Amino acid sequence: MFQPYGQALEEELRTVFESREGFLYDVLRYHLGWVDQQGQPQSGSSPLNFQPALAMASCEALGGDYRNALPVAASVDLIYNFTLVHGDVQAGRTDPGDRPSIWWVWGPAQAINAGDGLHALGRTTMMRLAQKEVPADRVLRAVRSLDQACLSLCEGQYMDLQFQDQMLVSTADYLDMIGRKAGALASCAAESGAMAAGAAEEVSGNFAQMGRSMGMAWQIARDIDDLWGEHGDGITPSNVLNKKKSLPLIHTLETAKVSVKRELGAIYMKRVLEDSDIAKMIEILDSAGARQASQAKAQELVDQALSALEGVSQEGMDALAALGRWAAEGGR
Repeated sequence: MFQPYGQALEEELRTVFESREGFLYDVLRYHLGWVDQQGQPQSGSSPLNFQPALAMASCEALGGDYRNALPVAASVDLIYNFTLVHGDVQAGRTDPGDRPSIWWVWGPAQAINAGDGLHALGRTTMMRLAQKEVPADRVLRAVRSLDQACLSLCEGQYMDLQFQDQMLVSTADYLDMIGRKAGALASCAAESGAMAAGAAEEVSGNFAQMGRSMGMAWQIARDIDDLWGEHGDGITPSNVLNKKKSLPLIHTLETAKVSVKRELGAIYMKRVLEDSDIAKMIEILDSAGARQASQAKAQELVDQALSALEGVSQEGMDALAALGRWAAEGGR
């Protein structure tokens, strides 16, 4: 359903990069999957991430041409990739996907610089809305929304890192954290996508609320995938071994019997977690119904997101509902 979005976004991103040469941009192209470590072109394209898809779907849901939201989509995609590059450094991920991470190949200093470059590119790319004949005041509002989202994202990342050193984190604190870390960028995507369609400020504000809730659902689904996803064994070194506090874990600590909490606490109090510890932790989470409870919360947030919208055609609602299902399944 969203295939045209992916193709159009790829073209927009390549346009953003076409006049930029040098080592820094080769590193960024490497991260996006366009070149190898020597800067030689590779076949294939970047995957369509949830945030840019939300921007284009929001524009189209209000009767706009999704292509008008391509600067928004490319902007939030670059910002999302900035978070991935810096996140790899913070978590020590050496192989986050189908290729070694930037910091593992060129060192942490170059990775931090590359992430900063993606952030700057994301901001300047949002200004390309002017080329879509979006009025200047709307362009400035979109850039302001992006800046606020980036600041909120950093606040959420701080909380996420701080939670690693805490055994007890409440559901309320967790939701506050992901509202900043994941909800803010999705909120910007939806709000700015609506602005690209010419939506009034009140309508774009409603889309901002919708995006925030969908972004939070997306993060919860990613938490679930980290534990029960494609690995099938719950072993995700970058997040679980680093003692990230996910909703399934928090749910179990809040609802399980004291004996179960002690057992789980004993695992998390270890200085270094082993694979056997994680297997035991998954067993405890399963017995507490943590996966089902977390999935229910993600779906609740999607339902909440869609209920916040008014004046959207049935076709537009169908598209956003499909995107909501994607979010609740951890779409990337």
